[in-house]
Amino acid sequence: MAGGEQQLEVLHALDVAKTQWYHFTAIIVAGMGFFTDAYDLFCISLVTKLLGRIYYRLDGSPSPGTLPPHVSASVNGVAFVGTLSGQLFFGWLGDKLGRKRVYGMTLMLMVLCSVASALSFGHTPTSVMATLCFFRFWLGFGIGGDYPLSATIMSEYANKKTRGAFIAAVFAMQGFGIMTGGLVAIVVSASFRAGFPAPSYDEDHVASTPPQADFVWRIILMLGALPAALTYYWRTKMPETARYTALVANNAKQAAADMSKVLQVEMAAEEQEGHGHGGRGFGLFSGEFGRRHGLHLVGTSATWFLLDMAFYSQNLFQKDIFSAVGWIPKAATMSALEELFRIARAQTLIALCGTVPGYWFTVALIDVVGRFKIQAVGFLMMTLFMLGLAVPYQHWTAPGNHVGFVVLYGLTFFFANFGPNSTTFIVPAEIFPARLRATCHGISAASGKLGAIVGSFGFLYLAQSPDQGKTEHGYPPGIGVRNSLFLLAACNLLGLLFTFLVPESKGKSLEEMSGEGDGHHHGVV
Repeated sequence: MAGGEQQLEVLHALDVAKTQWYHFTAIIVAGMGFFTDAYDLFCISLVTKLLGRIYYRLDGSPSPGTLPPHVSASVNGVAFVGTLSGQLFFGWLGDKLGRKRVYGMTLMLMVLCSVASALSFGHTPTSVMATLCFFRFWLGFGIGGDYPLSATIMSEYANKKTRGAFIAAVFAMQGFGIMTGGLVAIVVSASFRAGFPAPSYDEDHVASTPPQADFVWRIILMLGALPAALTYYWRTKMPETARYTALVANNAKQAAADMSKVLQVEMAAEEQEGHGHGGRGFGLFSGEFGRRHGLHLVGTSATWFLLDMAFYSQNLFQKDIFSAVGWIPKAATMSALEELFRIARAQTLIALCGTVPGYWFTVALIDVVGRFKIQAVGFLMMTLFMLGLAVPYQHWTAPGNHVGFVVLYGLTFFFANFGPNSTTFIVPAEIFPARLRATCHGISAASGKLGAIVGSFGFLYLAQSPDQGKTEHGYPPGIGVRNSLFLLAACNLLGLLFTFLVPESKGKSLEEMSGEGDGHHHGVV
């Protein structure tokens, strides 16, 4: 049984392959799902402001229309629920049918649903919102499928020296999605504002939202589908990953042939039959899996859950923070398109300074410093900066102090991305066996989305002022922003503790991490 003890030739060849042009193409093609995901998430928070003004204007009200809480929650929430379901379903399917066969499906679903959600028509506000929610659910479903598949494909293609950086680069495509979303929103709103000038809401309630504004949000949502549509062809051309073919489908010969088509690696075709352990390895619910990877799965899922809880709750009170610190004037003093333009500009600025650099720091340093350190330091810094926002909260809200507040706020984001936001995505694609890899990544990612749902909606209600008179229209009193920040700091600290359950995978081959190269574990002695 000598064959079982060394790593398969083709996989070893991949591990030591030089970084090639193909790896970079793979990053762009694999990263498109994240591009779409980030674009969509970024834009929907802008679009909801506009939808409120267009569809929910109250005649004679001193302030512009806003989406009622249940509608706003549905528009944001259905995409999360869709993503969560997609992560579990496509993760399982990607292990069952192979990464490649499922990979085109998720992209097509994203493109079609982006376009369809922009075409949500109806006679009443309710029917427009209902169709929008329906297509946003399926958009989320496609985006969700992309999480486990992209991570797994990238990790299985990469060589072991730079694997972390490649998976991180796929994830960092989110940064481009955010930037593009911001730029598209700025350009579209600015050009419509120039073409159809409108008075502020205070001056004229009805005319402040020109009828053309209804095209603005549709154009913004639709343009998100363009980059994904462009990469569809390359997605269908990617061969199945060698690790799936060799270890799960048990066809080392095919794996070698596939890889030599796209990568310049030298390898001999292997003549071993029945070498892989795909068919008869332990299952996800077996005691063997529990013993070997149970705690790992708890670790990757819990850290992702806690991180997203903090990460997404922040994204939500971002626009309220801007208004509170005086970056954006009162809604009633602006026309609909001006408000959209200003919020887009402020959010893009934050993204440029805080969000995007964090991703690239991870790409640069992950294979040098290692996953564990980046994640632990990230959680620690997020805890500290949250406390820095919460403890002197009165001081930050006083006029003249908002620059400091925005800086701390940006730093929190920087350490989320140069920290757990990137690493929680990378590690689950590296430490589980090939035939369960996409499933386990899907489970971890879905726990993350669950955290995002708790973060988004929990904090939407929690962050409301405890004083009934000061809450937003239609919300019950909460615990206030300051206490919410304390709660978030506690989540980050908990995330730091769970980080200790996850092994370090820097510089090790995937088979070393999952114990697959080793015949003894598989009842083969």
